[in-house]
Amino acid sequence: MTDNEDRANDEAADPVVGLLLAAGGGRRLGGRPKALLEHRGQPLVEHAVAALRAAGCARVHVVLGARADDVRARAALDGCVLVDNPEWEQGMGSSLRAGLASLAGTRSGTRAGTRAGAALVSLVDQPGIGAPAMARVRSGYRDERSLVSAAYAGVRGHPVLLGAAHWAGVAATATGDRGARAYLREHEAEIALVECGDVARPYDIDTEADLVHLEP
Repeated sequence: MTDNEDRANDEAADPVVGLLLAAGGGRRLGGRPKALLEHRGQPLVEHAVAALRAAGCARVHVVLGARADDVRARAALDGCVLVDNPEWEQGMGSSLRAGLASLAGTRSGTRAGTRAGAALVSLVDQPGIGAPAMARVRSGYRDERSLVSAAYAGVRGHPVLLGAAHWAGVAATATGDRGARAYLREHEAEIALVECGDVARPYDIDTEADLVHLEP
């Protein structure tokens, strides 16, 4: 069996690919890249990848930006597809575009696309959202038109599952730090909300005060 055949079989069995956005430079954290902040004895990027895999995503693409070489050297990301975002300082939207392009195979220098049916998008700076919430959202996948989002007391949050039919539209509107927000607002009626407030805490690690959420 060829590598292409192996990949096709993997994709048929696992249509949802994890997409971890981990490029942030931690400007309000003294310039410490969020991917390398320590949580439970490992960098946040490792913690997030492990959660996506535990949620059922055998394949994970990780978008790197700030100090990408250091992240590669210090974090164990074996088996992940690592995507460089040289425009990471422009905000999360640029990382989402880079990640979706890597999945679709439209990014320069990448191999052919994954042919995945959907991307389960997670943020590296939300360690309170683990595998149980990710698995709930992932289970909402039906086909390439699926749009599924975690909700907390009814308010939409992360992670978000973006069916492949939506990737081009999301990428076209993902600017600054808005990510997929504008696209999802336009397609609100199509989104399946999955309540996750009982299994996750959707805080962000943005400032020095937020570091209290990280565990040794």
